Amino acid sequence: MSVIIGIDVGGSTTKICAIKNGELLTPACVTANDPLASVYGAFGKYTAENGISLSGIDCVAVTGVGSAFLENDIYGLPTKHVSEFTATGKGGSFLSGKEEAIIVSMGTGTAIIHARDGQFCHLGGTGVGGGTLIGLSKQMLGMTSAEEVAELALQGSLENIDLTIEAMTKKDISPTLTAKTTASNFGNLTDTATKADIALGILNLVFETAGMMAVFSSRQKNVKDIVLTGNLSVLPQTEEKYRSLSTMFGVNFIIPRLSQYATVIGAAKTMITE
Repeated sequence: MSVIIGIDVGGSTTKICAIKNGELLTPACVTANDPLASVYGAFGKYTAENGISLSGIDCVAVTGVGSAFLENDIYGLPTKHVSEFTATGKGGSFLSGKEEAIIVSMGTGTAIIHARDGQFCHLGGTGVGGGTLIGLSKQMLGMTSAEEVAELALQGSLENIDLTIEAMTKKDISPTLTAKTTASNFGNLTDTATKADIALGILNLVFETAGMMAVFSSRQKNVKDIVLTGNLSVLPQTEEKYRSLSTMFGVNFIIPRLSQYATVIGAAKTMITE
């Protein structure tokens, strides 16, 4: 049996996957306050549930901000640290089937990578991301779960939150800037805005900021395909929002299956090619 384990150590969650005899096993995610406890807890639980013995593991690939706490090999197994940008780029390319694309990691912040023919270049990003979503939601709604905020936002409307172009002019400014385009996030916040409206406004702020950064990057590299990865990519509002941005700016936003696990899958896949 040949097994490669991938582990992505985040700030509060750890994701893990395995490639067994060339086949990707279903990834998993665990939550813990301590990175080391999270890693070893995830490792033990995942290998037990998938019938993987230590003797059958060839190597372990670790990535993510919390991986710096891992100074030694895990359980004596060959352990390699993989750049998070490389892991995300490779995972996004693999899951989408795109040799060239802009890969967007929608995590605590938002990172943008250009993937081309197996090479991955970090183009930049923005501090607006999941951390922004949680921070604003905690202050404005008393909520700290992105999933709960997204569920509440399903009942919301942006009419009492965002200022649109139609509120400023009766004409479309350009083919891409139609009347319904956001002119200012939270620029029309009214006293009658509900918590659901505010929740949707926060989501829209994060989505549009990440989306526009990705569009700018796609224009810079002359690439139409933009692959969304990370936990925010699987919220219920994500697909509809980025479908509208695809139409508006002539790009192709893609949310592949298992997009939230792209980084950990990419870390494991990196070990296959070496």
